[in-house]
Amino acid sequence: MTAPRARRRQSLGILGPTLGAIWIGFMLEPWLVVWASPPGVGRTVGLVAVALTVVGYVACLYGTRTYDVDPRAAWVFLVLFALCVALTSIRAQEHAFEGLVFLNVCAIFLFRSPLALVVAGVSATVTVVVPLVVGWDSAGNIVMIIVFTSAAVYAFMGLVEANRQLADAQDEVATLAATHERERLARDMHDVLGHSLTVIAVKADLATRMLRADPERGAAEVAEIQSLARTALSDVRGMIAHARHVTLGAELANCRAVLDSAGVEADLPGAIDIVPDEHRELFAWVVREGTTNVLRHAHASRVRVTLARDGVVVEDDGRGWAGGKGSGLLGLSERARAAGATVVTGRSPLGGFRLAVTLDPCQHLGRPGPRPTSKTRGTSRQTSPTDDRRTEPVLLEGSS
Repeated sequence: MTAPRARRRQSLGILGPTLGAIWIGFMLEPWLVVWASPPGVGRTVGLVAVALTVVGYVACLYGTRTYDVDPRAAWVFLVLFALCVALTSIRAQEHAFEGLVFLNVCAIFLFRSPLALVVAGVSATVTVVVPLVVGWDSAGNIVMIIVFTSAAVYAFMGLVEANRQLADAQDEVATLAATHERERLARDMHDVLGHSLTVIAVKADLATRMLRADPERGAAEVAEIQSLARTALSDVRGMIAHARHVTLGAELANCRAVLDSAGVEADLPGAIDIVPDEHRELFAWVVREGTTNVLRHAHASRVRVTLARDGVVVEDDGRGWAGGKGSGLLGLSERARAAGATVVTGRSPLGGFRLAVTLDPCQHLGRPGPRPTSKTRGTSRQTSPTDDRRTEPVLLEGSS
């Protein structure tokens, strides 16, 4: 919750009960009636009862605005409140029923449910029946006040609760949006800077060796490092502006150049025409992530990239699957889920690590895929490093 909204809610939480407390002036009438009655125990008890009614009403207004009351405690409070009204009626007679108006308001604040309307109905019935039984003057006007006041306060409390829920929902949406943005930045930082810095590190190692053996080639490598650094800076700016774009052809060319620099044999496709245009960006991210993993972790001598209409596979002959998922694979999983694809990781037939992304059949045929069911949510997994068999695609959370 933002600070201004919290302050506004706090001020309204004080203002509401304060406006309700203004109405205690209506208890002045039973007070004056009791005060004008003959001296005695009944008069003293009536005055104390009126005072306790006012105190109880104010305490209820301010005490229930910050926490919920146990139902049993609420019933005890209402019974004691009704007892004060009954004691007031010893001298105030039908005028004491004005206290029932405040009892019903307290019931609404305590229960905040239709049960409070039941209490109001009982109060209205008592206000009609008791004067008829004991011979007091009719309190029909108080009955009308009980009915309309209870309905108005109940509707107002419902409006306040709905507004509170709306404000909480807005806060939740803002929190989720901020979380999503942080996750996006973390994913993009890994995808953009992680790959670029890895390539720069490989190039720097090569340049260090070449400066001694072949200064001219070493200088060329240093110039390429400078170009890569500028490209990384441009990528960061694009990431901040949500304007990043990668292309499959460029990533394959970059993959070949980087792997050649690292002394890794690259078996790459010569054309990308088989891949539908709408899926080339996703496949480009797969190639980038696979290349980054090879350079960082695999210690491989050979890398193979296979393109198909419905998927892409990056595999190597390195030290293989180490278990778990880094931030890069998690970010790639999110991209795949958004595109209606699945990610499978495991052991490659080459002996190292295998990263595969496969489109849902409905996606690569150009039709929207089915929405995920509760059975497919949260079922992502990886294959065992000891399993050399090709694994079936496993749906990631929320994938189609």
